[in-house]
Amino acid sequence: MTFTIGVITASDKGSVGERQDTSGPLIAEIMKEIGGVLKEYVIVPDEREKLASALIAMCDEAKLDIVFTTGGTGFSPRDVTPEATLDVVDRLAPGISEAIRMKSLSITPKAMLSRAVAGIRKQTLIINLPGSPKGVKESLEVILPALSHGIGILKGIEGECGGSHKK
Repeated sequence: MTFTIGVITASDKGSVGERQDTSGPLIAEIMKEIGGVLKEYVIVPDEREKLASALIAMCDEAKLDIVFTTGGTGFSPRDVTPEATLDVVDRLAPGISEAIRMKSLSITPKAMLSRAVAGIRKQTLIINLPGSPKGVKESLEVILPALSHGIGILKGIEGECGGSHKK
């Protein structure tokens, strides 16, 4: 299955060209391997309203299947990506961020400091990822096995999960 993706990098320095974003392009590269087609990519400053506006544009106007954010999920006062995400989602998808944190905790105790969330706006899945390329790669490895199925359900082209696993 192919699906459309958007990437929003939250970075004050990246948004003004003072830092090169490597995490956003890595998301697109990894997702391409499983049928993800990058349609939108922006770098915005760590500002709640600008992040929320970018999320709304990708969900409502571009009607993308998945929007990934990278960065802005920690404890810094400027880290507001989860709040911007919560401002725009209709429903939460807590299992995604819980699975990422659980796996990340097996690598570093600092994973408990992630405030990342995941949720659904209309028919778009939004997933907050860490800002580092290493964190992005590790997080995507955790969720990739279920992602296509989840998007299929969200788009109404696949059935529910109940009978799909072997007992």
